[in-house]
Amino acid sequence: MVTTIQLNEGVKKELDRLKEGKETYEQIILSLMKFKEEQKGKQESLLIESCKEMAEDMLKINKEWELFDSEIDWEW
Repeated sequence: MVTTIQLNEGVKKELDRLKEGKETYEQIILSLMKFKEEQKGKQESLLIESCKEMAEDMLKINKEWELFDSEIDWEW
């Protein structure tokens, strides 16, 4: 089933600008949707990697503090 959607003239011009050859608006929209999903996946992967690196850094810092803490006599 084909559905008609209304677009502002500015949106239509931007879609026309994105056209490569004889692409339809539907093809352009589908490729934009695919691109967005790919970027979402990349962003999620980067976030996971960043969290892993931060966790490693926190473990290193914690180990350094444990060494420092063991050298101090905390009894008053």
